[in-house]
Amino acid sequence: MSSGGERRGREVAARLRWARFAVLSIFFLNGFGFASWVVRIPAVQESVGVGAGALGLALLGLAGGALFAMPTVGALISRFGSRPVTVGTLFLFAALLALPTLAGGLAPLFLALLVVGVSAGGLDVSMNAHAVAVEKRYERPIMSSFHGFFSLGGLFGAVTGGVVAELGVGPTAHLAGVAAITALAGVFIVRHMLPASEDRGTREEGAEPTPTFVRPTRALLGLGMISFCVLVGEGAMADWSAVYLSGTLGTGPGFAAAGYAVFSLAMTVARFTGDRVTARVGAKRIVRGGASLAAVGLAAGLLAGNPYLALLGFGCAGLGFAVIFPIALSAAGHARDLPPGPALAAVATAGYFGFLVGPPTIGFAAEIVGLGGALFIVVALSATVSLLAGTVEKSGKKKPASEAAA
Repeated sequence: MSSGGERRGREVAARLRWARFAVLSIFFLNGFGFASWVVRIPAVQESVGVGAGALGLALLGLAGGALFAMPTVGALISRFGSRPVTVGTLFLFAALLALPTLAGGLAPLFLALLVVGVSAGGLDVSMNAHAVAVEKRYERPIMSSFHGFFSLGGLFGAVTGGVVAELGVGPTAHLAGVAAITALAGVFIVRHMLPASEDRGTREEGAEPTPTFVRPTRALLGLGMISFCVLVGEGAMADWSAVYLSGTLGTGPGFAAAGYAVFSLAMTVARFTGDRVTARVGAKRIVRGGASLAAVGLAAGLLAGNPYLALLGFGCAGLGFAVIFPIALSAAGHARDLPPGPALAAVATAGYFGFLVGPPTIGFAAEIVGLGGALFIVVALSATVSLLAGTVEKSGKKKPASEAAA
């Protein structure tokens, strides 16, 4: 290769590394912002003066906004590419993050969470689409690292949020500061993303369009159920762990924030090591073992009624849940006789639906059986995942990474 060609190759490699760094950073900022909101939910609940059921109703606004945004943003990505949509939703997310803390009642809180949900759901879809574009350029699987950085951001947001809450900083000032950090970091980060042409919806003349819908097979339905159950659990840990520790077990705000921090730490460690462990012991065993660990550990922590044992239970849930959703997505992408795009979309939609509607459902159940009893919904769903573990292998044999990237 000539010196000019070598220099060109190095420049392309450097731009790709910067693009990967940009997407990793966006995943981190998303997790950081989301966790910062999560640990201030008890303070917002207290300021609005509502119970668990009413809070669950307000959280439906977040779910509704995100569910509305996801298909809309998908269409925007097809037309304009993931880069401009990711940039727009990132700054919109930052601009709206502190809005729920200004709500003076249940209805304003619902509306505030609705618009925040639009930005959060849009950012989630668009940043994952851009991550796929970067992964294709790398020609090897790197998706788990992006989700690991989301968990790392969640851990950082939970820890710093707990410290800020313990210092007596109000939720509005706290989340406004997080929003400013996100926006300032975004100004630098977005310059290094891949161009919009990388994944704009175009195809060669005469080529058959990729199907946008697939008839679900039994295996695909099983993968969708696994994703739904696991992300109900993740959403429950995010929205209710701090409320459970502070409201049910009577801890202070700093200790309450540790619930999601421990969950995020366990999930982060597992996600950064999960690919190697899965390759060693197999996807079916990882799914079954992880789901069983989450079910048994969380049940024991809830039954004990002790704050420290509850933290241990949340940690078991984080370890158990961490790699199940990525494994389900991988299995969907290699499902026999199904185009990978629509299959992945079906499983991901089931998962995100569980993440969004699970926490409000637990809030409604808490009005009847108490929050500790309502969290046993997560235990039951984890046990269900353990029973469905074989689905990740029945969906189809996984192709080699080189073939999958082709």
